[in-house]
Amino acid sequence: MKALLQRVSHASVCVDNSIVGEIGPGILVLVAIEQADTEKTVQRMAEKISKYRMFSDTDGKMNLSVAQTGGEVLVVSQFTLAADTNKGLRPSFSRGAAPSVSETLYLQLAENIASQGINVATGRFGADMKVSLLNDGPVTFMLDM
Repeated sequence: MKALLQRVSHASVCVDNSIVGEIGPGILVLVAIEQADTEKTVQRMAEKISKYRMFSDTDGKMNLSVAQTGGEVLVVSQFTLAADTNKGLRPSFSRGAAPSVSETLYLQLAENIASQGINVATGRFGADMKVSLLNDGPVTFMLDM
Protein backbone atom coordinates (compact mmCIF):
# COMPACT_ATOMS: atom_id res chain seq x y z
CA MET A 1 0.00 0.00 0.00
CA LYS A 2 1.24 3.42 -0.89
CA ALA A 3 -0.21 6.60 0.57
CA LEU A 4 0.77 10.11 -0.42
CA LEU A 5 -0.08 12.48 2.45
CA GLN A 6 -0.44 16.19 1.80
CA ARG A 7 -1.07 18.65 4.61
CA VAL A 8 -3.83 20.92 3.36
CA SER A 9 -5.72 24.03 4.39
CA HIS A 10 -8.68 22.53 2.52
CA ALA A 11 -9.33 19.91 -0.14
CA SER A 12 -12.24 18.56 -2.16
CA VAL A 13 -12.99 15.98 -4.81
CA CYS A 14 -15.62 16.32 -7.54
CA VAL A 15 -17.27 13.72 -9.74
CA ASP A 16 -19.43 14.92 -12.65
CA ASN A 17 -19.16 18.52 -11.38
CA SER A 18 -20.53 17.58 -7.94
CA ILE A 19 -18.48 17.64 -4.74
CA VAL A 20 -18.44 14.12 -3.26
CA GLY A 21 -15.88 14.75 -0.51
CA GLU A 22 -14.57 17.87 1.16
CA ILE A 23 -12.45 18.78 4.19
CA GLY A 24 -11.04 21.81 5.95
CA PRO A 25 -7.56 21.76 7.50
CA GLY A 26 -6.07 18.28 7.60
CA ILE A 27 -4.63 15.67 5.28
CA LEU A 28 -5.39 14.70 1.71
CA VAL A 29 -4.46 11.02 1.34
CA LEU A 30 -3.97 9.62 -2.16
CA VAL A 31 -3.84 5.84 -1.75
CA ALA A 32 -2.95 2.87 -3.95
CA ILE A 33 -3.74 -0.70 -2.95
CA GLU A 34 -1.20 -3.31 -4.05
CA GLN A 35 -1.53 -7.07 -4.49
CA ALA A 36 0.11 -8.01 -1.19
CA ASP A 37 -2.07 -5.68 0.91
CA THR A 38 -4.41 -7.14 3.53
CA GLU A 39 -6.71 -5.92 6.29
CA LYS A 40 -3.65 -5.89 8.56
CA THR A 41 -1.87 -3.55 6.12
CA VAL A 42 -4.91 -1.29 6.17
CA GLN A 43 -4.98 -1.21 9.98
CA ARG A 44 -1.28 -0.30 10.19
CA MET A 45 -1.62 2.41 7.53
CA ALA A 46 -4.71 3.92 9.18
CA GLU A 47 -2.91 4.11 12.51
CA LYS A 48 0.16 5.65 10.92
CA ILE A 49 -1.88 8.26 9.03
CA SER A 50 -3.86 9.27 12.10
CA LYS A 51 -0.74 9.52 14.29
CA TYR A 52 1.80 10.84 11.78
CA ARG A 53 3.27 14.06 13.15
CA MET A 54 3.07 16.52 10.29
CA PHE A 55 1.45 19.53 11.98
CA SER A 56 3.30 22.26 13.84
CA ASP A 57 3.17 22.70 17.59
CA THR A 58 3.40 26.10 19.31
CA ASP A 59 7.18 26.09 18.73
CA GLY A 60 6.74 25.57 14.98
CA LYS A 61 8.02 21.97 15.07
CA MET A 62 6.19 19.08 13.38
CA ASN A 63 5.12 17.34 16.58
CA LEU A 64 1.33 17.05 16.19
CA SER A 65 -0.85 14.54 14.36
CA VAL A 66 -4.10 15.20 12.54
CA ALA A 67 -5.89 13.58 15.48
CA GLN A 68 -4.24 15.98 17.93
CA THR A 69 -5.10 19.06 15.86
CA GLY A 70 -8.72 18.11 15.25
CA GLY A 71 -8.04 18.08 11.51
CA GLU A 72 -9.90 16.10 8.89
CA VAL A 73 -8.81 13.51 6.31
CA LEU A 74 -9.86 13.18 2.66
CA VAL A 75 -9.04 9.71 1.29
CA VAL A 76 -8.88 9.39 -2.50
CA SER A 77 -8.08 6.19 -4.39
CA GLN A 78 -5.23 6.68 -6.87
CA PHE A 79 -4.09 3.41 -8.42
CA THR A 80 -1.37 5.15 -10.43
CA LEU A 81 0.76 5.39 -7.26
CA ALA A 82 1.25 1.61 -7.56
CA ALA A 83 2.81 1.96 -11.01
CA ASP A 84 6.16 0.40 -11.81
CA THR A 85 8.06 3.12 -13.66
CA ASN A 86 11.49 1.48 -13.75
CA LYS A 87 11.46 0.38 -17.39
CA GLY A 88 10.57 2.19 -20.57
CA LEU A 89 8.26 5.14 -21.00
CA ARG A 90 4.95 3.50 -20.14
CA PRO A 91 4.05 2.63 -16.53
CA SER A 92 3.12 -0.92 -15.61
CA PHE A 93 0.24 -1.43 -13.20
CA SER A 94 0.91 -5.11 -12.49
CA ARG A 95 1.59 -4.38 -8.78
CA GLY A 96 -1.92 -3.07 -8.20
CA ALA A 97 -4.58 -5.20 -6.57
CA ALA A 98 -7.72 -6.20 -8.45
CA PRO A 99 -10.39 -3.46 -8.42
CA SER A 100 -12.78 -5.44 -6.18
CA VAL A 101 -10.05 -6.00 -3.57
CA SER A 102 -8.80 -2.43 -3.89
CA GLU A 103 -12.22 -0.91 -3.33
CA THR A 104 -12.84 -3.02 -0.23
CA LEU A 105 -9.48 -2.16 1.34
CA TYR A 106 -9.76 1.52 0.33
CA LEU A 107 -13.12 1.80 2.11
CA GLN A 108 -11.72 -0.07 5.14
CA LEU A 109 -8.85 2.43 5.30
CA ALA A 110 -11.30 5.33 5.48
CA GLU A 111 -13.38 3.51 8.12
CA ASN A 112 -10.32 2.67 10.22
CA ILE A 113 -9.15 6.29 10.21
CA ALA A 114 -12.67 7.45 11.14
CA SER A 115 -12.81 4.90 13.98
CA GLN A 116 -9.99 6.87 15.62
CA GLY A 117 -12.26 9.89 16.05
CA ILE A 118 -11.21 11.72 12.89
CA ASN A 119 -13.70 13.22 10.44
CA VAL A 120 -13.09 11.43 7.11
CA ALA A 121 -14.37 12.19 3.63
CA THR A 122 -13.70 10.11 0.52
CA GLY A 123 -13.62 10.30 -3.22
CA ARG A 124 -15.55 7.82 -5.34
CA PHE A 125 -13.64 4.64 -6.16
CA GLY A 126 -13.07 4.10 -9.88
CA ALA A 127 -14.56 7.44 -10.91
CA ASP A 128 -12.91 10.17 -12.95
CA MET A 129 -12.29 12.61 -10.11
CA LYS A 130 -11.14 16.22 -9.99
CA VAL A 131 -9.17 16.88 -6.81
CA SER A 132 -8.65 20.44 -5.56
CA LEU A 133 -6.41 21.33 -2.65
CA LEU A 134 -4.47 24.08 -1.01
CA ASN A 135 -1.24 22.42 0.11
CA ASP A 136 -0.11 23.85 3.44
CA GLY A 137 3.65 24.25 3.68
CA PRO A 138 3.94 22.54 1.27
CA VAL A 139 4.16 19.39 3.39
CA THR A 140 3.99 16.07 1.55
CA PHE A 141 5.04 12.57 2.64
CA MET A 142 4.98 9.18 0.89
CA LEU A 143 4.17 6.22 3.14
CA ASP A 144 4.83 2.74 1.82
CA MET A 145 3.78 -0.47 3.59
